[in-house]
Amino acid sequence: MNAATAAAPLLEMRGIVKSFPGVQALRGVDLDLAAGEVLALLGENGAGKSTLMKVLGGAHRPDAGTLRLDGQPITFRSPQEARAAGIAVIHQEFNLVPGLTAVENIFLGQERARAGFVHRAEERRRAAELFRRLGATIDLDLPCAKLPTAAQQIVEIARALAFDARVIVMDEPTAALSDAEAGRLFEIVRDLQARGIAVVYISHRLDEIFALADRVVVLRDGRHVGARPKAGLGRKDLIELMVGRELAEEYPRRTGQPGAVRLAVSGLARGRAVRDVSFQVRAGEILALAGLVGAGRTETLRLIFGADRKEAGEILLDGRPLEIRSPRDAIAAGIGLLTEDRKLQGLVLGRSVRENFALPNLARLSRLGFMDGRREREAFGRHVAALRIKVPHQDEAARNLSGGNQQKVVLAKWLERDCEVLFFDEPTRGIDVGARHEIYQLMNDLVARGKAIVMVSSDLPEVLGMADRILVMHDGRITGELDNRRGCTQEDVMRLAMA
Repeated sequence: MNAATAAAPLLEMRGIVKSFPGVQALRGVDLDLAAGEVLALLGENGAGKSTLMKVLGGAHRPDAGTLRLDGQPITFRSPQEARAAGIAVIHQEFNLVPGLTAVENIFLGQERARAGFVHRAEERRRAAELFRRLGATIDLDLPCAKLPTAAQQIVEIARALAFDARVIVMDEPTAALSDAEAGRLFEIVRDLQARGIAVVYISHRLDEIFALADRVVVLRDGRHVGARPKAGLGRKDLIELMVGRELAEEYPRRTGQPGAVRLAVSGLARGRAVRDVSFQVRAGEILALAGLVGAGRTETLRLIFGADRKEAGEILLDGRPLEIRSPRDAIAAGIGLLTEDRKLQGLVLGRSVRENFALPNLARLSRLGFMDGRREREAFGRHVAALRIKVPHQDEAARNLSGGNQQKVVLAKWLERDCEVLFFDEPTRGIDVGARHEIYQLMNDLVARGKAIVMVSSDLPEVLGMADRILVMHDGRITGELDNRRGCTQEDVMRLAMA
């Protein structure tokens, strides 16, 4: 255990209660944090992690409970007050102004001025110093919208340091990072810790927790269910603490042999993104496309689905040639796509979960050209029960659901459509281990019914745990095929991914 955990708490949260209409988000939660400590905050989607951090960051006022900083009671009425006290929250969706440069974003709201004029040279000098401290090279004049995701995250961290943050909350910080970028982030977190800055680290990637955390706090259904030092905790122990039940296997086994070819793709191409890609996937089979970021995996799925126009290639479904010009054609043919970014591409966040569910199923749920409201509600209700979607009512806006429940809504609409071939692009990104297990089991159930699944995942243990076969891509091409039924390793995949 890090020595920081034995010190008096820098931050104390006691008996935090928070309710929203129809939802009891927090039920008397306690949390302690010491200077220089990395505390992992874990729990299933909807457990209350984000709500608790929004209370800490001043975005929500608690209904009951107290906060203490350095032993002194404190109340935050806004995020600005929390930042002034030294608490910074880096959300999964960054809080940067896209059109402003890194320097302008760092000092937004605390511009350095003299005689009423912003001192740009002083801000640039200070920003460059912060980036040197973080070991990063960032173009100071480039709008943040044009910076890579990893660089935007470093800008967020630099902004927190510019506010002299003593507590930094990181919510799913590696969700959109490559392995190399994530490794650099880990170095930054350790450096922050060495400087006495406390870090609350929220992630569903348990390997990261074991690599970084001193201590683990677990929430379940809005309650504090455990605080443990990392030492002595096993992966299985942590999963069971989070889900409140024993999971016999993280990746559920399935039996059965693949059947006839469902989807056949040959010579698929679009510029340098996808170059002469050919493969087949059979009934009852999960085929994984693996590779590094930019290898062409998502681009391949988008070409087949008609989201992008292919320049060459042939697509056959059950031996029948398909001419797919748009997603509408793919859906009509029986192909469904769970997109990589469910918020931007998979859901209309401002509309209700029921309306999102109905979008690809309008013909099935209509009569004489008019939506049958009762049929729509009954159909969605069946999937809410079967998938255990946590939603207070069917008219709840999709944006208000946790990531795991949003993904289940996307799943529900394709299950109702009864697609024959399903593309799962990063199906468990940002989703807790309990919901992951449910999605894995659902994938197994689908292939047991003769469906075919093509899965893209950057999580190699997930690829090895779920796929029957693995196609590895590099620079838009397939560089090799691995038969996972005979067993293969992460090293086998990476050798082909870096070909």
